[in-house]
Amino acid sequence: MTLIASISGIRGTVGGIPGSNLTPFEVVQYTAAYGYWLKVNYPRIDRVIVGRDSRVSGPIIGMLVEATLQAMGLDVVDVGINATPTVEVIVSATPYSGGIIISASHNSEEWNALKFLNIRGECLSKQEADELFALRATSQFEFSTFERIGKHLFQWNQVSAGYHVQQIVALPVIDKQAIQGAGLKICVDCVNGAGGVILPLLFKELGIADYELMNAEPCGNFAHNPEPLAENLIDLCNAVSKGGYDVGFALDPDADRLAIVAEDGSYFGEEYTIVAIADYLFDCGISPIAVSNLSSSRALAKIVELRGGKYFSAAVGEANVIQKMKEVGATIGGEGNGGVIYPPLHYGRDGILAIALFLSGLARKGIKPSVWRKSLPTFEMYKTKVPIPETVGPDVIQEWWQKTIQRYKDRAQINTEDGLKLDFADSWVHLRLSNTEPILRIYAEATTRQEAEALAQEFVGHIQSFLGPLKIA
Repeated sequence: MTLIASISGIRGTVGGIPGSNLTPFEVVQYTAAYGYWLKVNYPRIDRVIVGRDSRVSGPIIGMLVEATLQAMGLDVVDVGINATPTVEVIVSATPYSGGIIISASHNSEEWNALKFLNIRGECLSKQEADELFALRATSQFEFSTFERIGKHLFQWNQVSAGYHVQQIVALPVIDKQAIQGAGLKICVDCVNGAGGVILPLLFKELGIADYELMNAEPCGNFAHNPEPLAENLIDLCNAVSKGGYDVGFALDPDADRLAIVAEDGSYFGEEYTIVAIADYLFDCGISPIAVSNLSSSRALAKIVELRGGKYFSAAVGEANVIQKMKEVGATIGGEGNGGVIYPPLHYGRDGILAIALFLSGLARKGIKPSVWRKSLPTFEMYKTKVPIPETVGPDVIQEWWQKTIQRYKDRAQINTEDGLKLDFADSWVHLRLSNTEPILRIYAEATTRQEAEALAQEFVGHIQSFLGPLKIA
């Protein structure tokens, strides 16, 4: 498959022919371009924080990344296996540093990726990413001579994780006393990812002793499909309902996304992670100004509307959400994939912070998760995806967009900011090419699951008619 370079970094399956997958050639080229980009844009930069999730390919890619950065004359602080938000927090707290996270997030084991951070510990904006990619394309960067080679420094991952936890617990909206008083029993599926490193530290700081971590060994052999969707969390749902747990959580391999399972084993949902946490934060007196991406549920906008606040949408992608949050002064933001961004800590999706926020809300409200879920605005979403062959270029998809717009222009509000979104009176559908996989994502939301699925399948039929029969993922 083709290596994917986007606002989310570079991502591909590991190995194969250079130029077609994520091979050592691509790792070195993009890392060198990033190191040079840092030095040009931040002349005082002197080190880069490097962390990774637990993937089997992580150590070898990490060695390539670190050696390349040293060859660029930069010192490397290796924090080992750690959550993506932990690396972001460490970069933001360390003067004159950048960061690289080696993680393909929710993708399966054969994938890996490089996520590049700026000096603020944030993923690169589109402009910054474009600058980096231009450097890589032209090889207009220069390695250091031998006397200026960077050093390799190792910072134990527990130290970094501990710092992240301390910053979370210090937030005024994290109610340790209420959490401790609630006596909650918790089950978490870490999918053998980075979450297993930090969660024992978080629960210790929050005073939670009664918890179980499923698939907690950060070995990179994922226990199931690592995307925290309902169909992948059957074991967690069963464990919560049969084990008498008050709540269940599921993280993706790099712990920046969080899905929730209610006490009865029902799927609270990744779409409702940001909705519930916004509901709690607004209860705390936080100004109701929120941002989510175009593929996220209407429920967040409804919560904001009920509080008399302001809601804004952004193109899909963490960097796009962050940019919009800064533009409008949002107090909370995120994505319907379980990503929560809370600016007082840092501008980045943070599944560990999301757990602490949800537990604070659960303890203060004194209700069961299933009751909390029912109190929130209810919409039903259906998500599917269609693989797009390499022979189908963006121009072909654009042609389909235009035909679709003509078909629906009298029935829906049209948004082409990111792919194509059609807003109907009681439903919507969003069609977009993925930043992380060679697929077309089709998300639909309506008042019932059946309506949402029917709407999504309507557009699956349209693209199949346009491109010919395609396998539905």
